[in-house]
Amino acid sequence: MTEATATQAEPQPASSAIPWWLVLLEAIAAIIIGALLLANPARATFVLIQLLGIYWFISGIFGIVSIFIDKSQWGWKLFSGILGIIAGILIIQHPLWSTLIVPATLVIILGIQGIIIGIVKLIQAFQGAGWGAGILGVLSIILGLFLLANLFFATLSLPFVVGIFAIIGGIFALVAAFQMKAAG
Repeated sequence: MTEATATQAEPQPASSAIPWWLVLLEAIAAIIIGALLLANPARATFVLIQLLGIYWFISGIFGIVSIFIDKSQWGWKLFSGILGIIAGILIIQHPLWSTLIVPATLVIILGIQGIIIGIVKLIQAFQGAGWGAGILGVLSIILGLFLLANLFFATLSLPFVVGIFAIIGGIFALVAAFQMKAAG
């Protein structure tokens, strides 16, 4: 094998599939959304829920159209497309109710998920996973029950929690974007 052929056979370092500037835009958007959620949680939640409704409506249409392009799993595509269109229309037609119902539904889902994960962790702990899994299971069940028992408080505090996480995530993404730029 010649030296040129050996050089060609070596794997080349993989370049990042995501451009650094796209990560930068996502970071800026997350920081702005987080700041808006902290500054005016009611109005920001209203706007974000409306954008979610528009997204679900458009996504539902594309889901149904995709059946004509790729017929695999057409039943699920049709179901999710119809569900997306209906959810989008309901949110767009009832903006005030959806601003209350969507966050409350999310809190209910998180509460139920916390209880289920907690039960699974407890079962794993009794099957030999250790005390750590048991403690996490108990904490998860307590958190799930707390969310379900305090639905009103949890729903009202959700924009603040999401806002804080958006700002923190945006800062980390900002740092990552500049690291990607320096590396590239």
